[in-house]
Amino acid sequence: MANVEQELERKAMSVPPGSFRQAVVLAAKRFKSSWVELGKLLTKVRNEGTFQDWGYPTFEAYCLAELRIRKGTADKLTKGYSVMNKYEPERLEAPDIAESAPAFEVVEVLAQAEDRGQLSAQEYKSIRDSIWNQEKPTSELRRDLVERFPAPEGEGPSDAANVKRLWQQTKRLAAELRANKKIPRALVERADALAQDLEEVVTQKAEA
Repeated sequence: MANVEQELERKAMSVPPGSFRQAVVLAAKRFKSSWVELGKLLTKVRNEGTFQDWGYPTFEAYCLAELRIRKGTADKLTKGYSVMNKYEPERLEAPDIAESAPAFEVVEVLAQAEDRGQLSAQEYKSIRDSIWNQEKPTSELRRDLVERFPAPEGEGPSDAANVKRLWQQTKRLAAELRANKKIPRALVERADALAQDLEEVVTQKAEA
């Protein structure tokens, strides 16, 4: 983590001071303390295509190369920000949002429920106090929400095993691509990012 922070610090010093680009890099450095800030900025970068002005072909390539953030994490941040902005647009603009925002792990579950069409305005209202005035430990609250908004049937042990197998295959493919000097670096980075995203999925299923 320290190395990543140092890389981001160097990147922040290498881009125009006071620019929007520098603001995003600094937000990535502060990610652990304020996911809302980074989620908001990444959403703007993605929606406006600013990454292309900075020389990156895709949003994913920008996140990985400049911010050291994998595609899966960037997706979670933007989806998490979007779902909270849908239900709490004014609250997200509060001066103390970095300290008062719900835990990122909790918002991640809500974003998944939103994607599946499980999170209605009424459902959100019923859980609002529990996520903003968090009295339970984050892990316990997350578990409660996972039970309340279950994933579709079929994501059982067999699915977990398949995902793990795909992750291992992707890791091997990424290693082979990395060893082949004729493969473009951008392609190697995409394979590495995919392997890392699958590793996150495997970890999540193991913790569920």
